[in-house]
Amino acid sequence: MPERTAPPRPHTIDPRPFRPATRGRRFERGDTVDVTGGNGQPRPDENHPAEHPPAPPTPNPDPEHEHARDQGRPDRPEPGDTADRTEHDRSLAHAGIARTDPPPERPKEPGGGILMGRPFGVPVYVAPSWFLVAALITWVFGGQLDRVLPELGALRYLVSLFFAVAFYASVLVHELAHVIAALRFKLPVRRIQLQFFGGVSEIEKEAETPGREFVLAFVGPLLSLVLAGVFYLALKPVEPGTVPGVLLAGLMISNLIVAIFNLLPGLPLDGGRMLRAVVWKITGRPMTGTVAAAWVGRALAVSVLIGLPLLNQSGTLGGDRDVSGMDTVTDALLAAILAAIIWTGAGNSLRMARLREHLPDLRARTLTRRAVPVQSDTPLSEGLRRANAAGARALVVVDADGTPLSLVREAAIVGIPEHRRPWVPVSELAQDLTDGMRVSAELTGEELLDTLRATPATEYLVIENTGEIYGVLSAADVEKAFVKAMARPT
Repeated sequence: MPERTAPPRPHTIDPRPFRPATRGRRFERGDTVDVTGGNGQPRPDENHPAEHPPAPPTPNPDPEHEHARDQGRPDRPEPGDTADRTEHDRSLAHAGIARTDPPPERPKEPGGGILMGRPFGVPVYVAPSWFLVAALITWVFGGQLDRVLPELGALRYLVSLFFAVAFYASVLVHELAHVIAALRFKLPVRRIQLQFFGGVSEIEKEAETPGREFVLAFVGPLLSLVLAGVFYLALKPVEPGTVPGVLLAGLMISNLIVAIFNLLPGLPLDGGRMLRAVVWKITGRPMTGTVAAAWVGRALAVSVLIGLPLLNQSGTLGGDRDVSGMDTVTDALLAAILAAIIWTGAGNSLRMARLREHLPDLRARTLTRRAVPVQSDTPLSEGLRRANAAGARALVVVDADGTPLSLVREAAIVGIPEHRRPWVPVSELAQDLTDGMRVSAELTGEELLDTLRATPATEYLVIENTGEIYGVLSAADVEKAFVKAMARPT
């Protein structure tokens, strides 16, 4: 069955809202004024002109918060945005801090069914839909056994169930071939899932070269062909018309069908990935290969929708020409399901390719917001005043030497009424910095997403390679940029 390259998982980044932030030089002891410019650079002066103007605020979506109602959250524009960026002097307490409940626990990612094991360290799940197809195979194959081996009686359904399990064991071998190749190329594999129409290997990254892409796709059908050959050889010494003979013949034919079907040259099938690799090699552009293979996949979906019922009715596939009305409906339904799966998979491949092409636009340096340093005993009201004066959007708690200790959480600020803010130190509202919450300003694309996913949080401290503080990155900003990348045309 076709392997699937799993998309980057923005939903695993904690999406809880966060709006304040900063960039700039190392915070020095005693700094209480603006230390950064609008794009993370030193504020312009005679010697250090700003490279980029500050970002504009946008309307606050929460009408319930009186002080945030008519202000805005300064979302950083995309590179090249020419929107007005001069309104950055609003107070942190009034600029886009929406009323937020305490952040909930992140739900665990669903496994996708019943965990059956972890061969090569990769979890294998059986989806609930597998039990439906297993029952269907048991019923259909049992009817065929009744014609070939009528003496079995009701035991034919037990034999049919064994065939269904053995067939999906063959599908698992097919998927393991993809997994072994992916691990050989150092590509992480999220899981294998056995489902209604076969199996899916979720590989988290694209192959780096067209040659590896071709090998990664080809090994699955190759193993299915090998299994078909093994069952053929095992069938030779077995007497025809016996239970072992019928089982071996069924497994040989089913694996041959799986191999041939997956070699069809259209995404999301393995043959489509092989076609993509060939076009990628010729043109030098993986996106061109994806577009070509995806459109071939859509043409293949239409062909299956129209051609499969016609082939069944004509007897080309070994069926009876004198078919009933129910057989016609069944053929049409099966063709529609297969066509929908292929069409949808081709469309998803296009979307994922477009996303991966735009992922480099996700840059920690571009998305990072401004902040000011405050010491742990600084009252919240004073910290907000300094942020307002600096045109910043976040507070970083530092020690006496200017070393960052924690980040003040936006959700915590919301819960403090204005009349209490002069009496609440910022340290009570801060989240201690861990190693995973310190990210490099040079991170981009999938590397950035992987880094944030490894340590879920609402805010991250962004630092330069030299160790200097660049600013604060909001997971919500990364999430928003990710969605924009998905929607942006190629």
